[in-house]
Amino acid sequence: MVARGYEMTNIFEALRAGAGVEAADFSNEAWPRARAAHVARYWSGEDAPEGRRAEARALWDDKGLTVRFDCRQAEPMVLSEKPRLDEKTIGLWDRDVCELFITPESKEVRRYFEFEVAPTGEWLDLAIKWTQRGPEKDWHFRSGMTVASRVSEGAITLAMRVPWKPMGHAPRAGERWRCNLFRCVGAGDTRGYLTWQPTHTPEPQFHVPDKFGWMSFK
Repeated sequence: MVARGYEMTNIFEALRAGAGVEAADFSNEAWPRARAAHVARYWSGEDAPEGRRAEARALWDDKGLTVRFDCRQAEPMVLSEKPRLDEKTIGLWDRDVCELFITPESKEVRRYFEFEVAPTGEWLDLAIKWTQRGPEKDWHFRSGMTVASRVSEGAITLAMRVPWKPMGHAPRAGERWRCNLFRCVGAGDTRGYLTWQPTHTPEPQFHVPDKFGWMSFK
């Protein structure tokens, strides 16, 4: 369905790449062939301004998944003054960031993974156990993810490369995993919490597995 100037669907297609695509390989010839998922609505379902929207694309191979976010940037960025790139950054979600939540579980989601990347090159990886009380986060989880960023006037491109092994196994062509995509941008009362699949919670909240869409491996 195409409406509001972007496509609305709960399927995010991951395109099979012939070889592993590194996070920093922004010019790889496979990217233009990957179908975009639109991170264009706030968590509430309300349309976000065009200057805050992002498109996400995914490439996969036997060893890992590479996801890139092409973001519009029409306002000052919210960044760390002293970024640490040699270790995960707890609380990265309080700054400008793009996020992927993903799990191989196709029915009731009990465990999923959270990956984040910021324009500074900071990153975060977490394993999440979903309970009746909400998410329990494994702060010591180590995925081996790598990230890259490219900043230009009015635009930001962020990418992450995540190995399959820490998530249990690699998918097969035709398989579908559950996932959602997010972008946090801005500061203060105007801070925006954008989603691919809105969570429709009373307050901004991304940890709603029941609202995850699907990543389809082509």
